[in-house]
Amino acid sequence: MNPGAKRRIALTTLVVRDYDEAIAWYREKLGFEVAEDTPLGQSKRWVVMGPQGADGTCLLLAKADGPAQETAIGGQTGGRVFLFLHTDDFWRDYRAMQAHGVIFREEPRQENYGTVAVFADLYGNLWDLIEPRVTNV
Repeated sequence: MNPGAKRRIALTTLVVRDYDEAIAWYREKLGFEVAEDTPLGQSKRWVVMGPQGADGTCLLLAKADGPAQETAIGGQTGGRVFLFLHTDDFWRDYRAMQAHGVIFREEPRQENYGTVAVFADLYGNLWDLIEPRVTNV
């Protein structure tokens, strides 16, 4: 590996039941936007979504193809928190998400790393909503 090379994780694949159902949920509940939606043929699409104005990792929505992939919907990590949504204002986003019907699995709590609460998406994948603690280093 070249130590001077610039690399980053750009996308995380999320297996979904239906593209349009997933797009609607992430748009309406989390305020995400579609960055790309390209037909690939045979009912496949390249669908990339992320928070408005995101400049980091986004989600690649991948429609399950067959029974084995369908069983992974909502359980890609065996019930562990899978995705981490950082915010600059926890309470603003927490209240907005609740108002849009997002189900939080716990009450918000303070941790050494910031304010956090776990929520589930439409398939049951677990997410952390986090306002990271600002540190003066």
